[in-house]
Amino acid sequence: MKREIKEIMSHVDHTLLSQGATWEDIKTICDDAVKYQTASVCIPPSFVKQAAEYLEGRVPVCTVIGFPNGYNTAPVKCAETKDALDNGADEIDMVINIGDLKAKKYDALTEEIKALKKICGSKVLKVIIETCLLTEEEKIAMCRIVTESGADFIKTSTGFSTGGATVEDVKLFAEHVGKNVRIKAAGGIKSFEDADAFLSLGADRLGTSRLVTLLKGDAAKSNY
Repeated sequence: MKREIKEIMSHVDHTLLSQGATWEDIKTICDDAVKYQTASVCIPPSFVKQAAEYLEGRVPVCTVIGFPNGYNTAPVKCAETKDALDNGADEIDMVINIGDLKAKKYDALTEEIKALKKICGSKVLKVIIETCLLTEEEKIAMCRIVTESGADFIKTSTGFSTGGATVEDVKLFAEHVGKNVRIKAAGGIKSFEDADAFLSLGADRLGTSRLVTLLKGDAAKSNY
C-alpha cells in the first residue's frame, strides 16, 4: 500500500445515509470523523443542522440532494440545496436526473448543475452520476457536462443502486474530466487496499463508512 492510513482517511467522506439512521448514529459518525480526521461526514439533510452545531467546524458537513434517484425537479433540488446550506452544510452531493441523460437532454443537465453550483458558491458541489446505470458513452458525456458546469467533483455512485465505484469508471473519469474537476469514488470500498488503489487512479475523495469500521474492528456493521 502506497499511503499511510492517516493520509487515506483524509480523503474519506465518512458516510451514513441509511433510512433508519438516528441522531445517536449520526453523532457516532461525527465523533469517528473527528477522531480519524476524515475529509467530511456525509449525512441525510434532516441531520445537517444538528451535526453542524455539534461539530462546530471540526469536520465539514456534507449532505445529499435529490437522493438517491435524482428525478426531483431542478427547482426542488435548488430549494433542498439552499436549505442544506442554511442549516450549515459545507458540501453538497447531488444526484443527476438519469432520465434526462438517457434522453440526451444535455443542456438541461448542465443548467441544473450550474444552478446548484451558483447556490453553493464557494462551497463544494459533487455530482453523482450513478455509473452502474450508464453506458460508457453516457459516462463520458457526464464528464464533459460536469466539467462545463463548474462543479467541483464528479462522483461515481449513491451506494443505493446496483453497484458502486469500479476501477474502470475512475480510470474513465480521470481520462475525460477537465482539470477543474476532482473525482469521488463511492460505494463498495471494502479495504484500505481498495482505497489506496482508487486514490492512485486519480480519485480525490472516497465515500465510505467501511474504513472507519475497519479501524474500529467492527467491519461487519458496514456495507457502504
